[in-house]
Amino acid sequence: MKILYLETSSKNCSVAISDDEKLLCVCEEVSENYKQSESLHSFVEWALEGAEISVKDIDAVCLGKGPGSYTGLRIGAASAKGFCYGLKIPLIAVNSLESMIEPFLNQNYDFVIPLVDARRMEVYTAVYDGISGEELVPTEAKVLDETSFQEFKDKKVLFVGDGASKTQEIVQLPNAEFNNDFYPSAKYLVKKTLEKIEKKDFEDIAYFEPFYLKEFHGVKKKKSED
Repeated sequence: MKILYLETSSKNCSVAISDDEKLLCVCEEVSENYKQSESLHSFVEWALEGAEISVKDIDAVCLGKGPGSYTGLRIGAASAKGFCYGLKIPLIAVNSLESMIEPFLNQNYDFVIPLVDARRMEVYTAVYDGISGEELVPTEAKVLDETSFQEFKDKKVLFVGDGASKTQEIVQLPNAEFNNDFYPSAKYLVKKTLEKIEKKDFEDIAYFEPFYLKEFHGVKKKKSED
């Protein structure tokens, strides 16, 4: 089964293609200017070329559904829906935070905690078991202060994502490690996608909305903002 993966929730515009669990091609770029609108379809074309397949060979589309950038998520969702409608194939949606923990499991961390910068002192976050990847604390928008994550002060924890640096400045956790230079990536959506396909856990394409997590206040006044 050939699957197209789109991950546009962050500064990393990321596209991947797999044949079942085998990754065929990845095309991605981190940009401070959120280039999804101008890069996504080029990346899809390049990924198809790299995988040596046609778009007509795609059997399903997986979207990293957020949380993250409103603009990026809207662009990714519109593109994913377009492919699914046009090719009459199913849509799978995976929490973007789950793609951030995949490469860090089974590395002697008690917990892996993704942190997506949500501006000011807020982050989008969840808590995952460092071995199994099981979600222990659901995804939330969290305002950081000195008391944040203190329940993990005696545990070995990895904080990963572009919200890690501001967390490190505020939170004193002696056993914690921080990896700020990491973003959601399409290449880490494969495992969870295949699990959802096996369960036939597909989205209703007509009614699907990305996982925005919170309302976007001030849309009318600040149309140029992400």
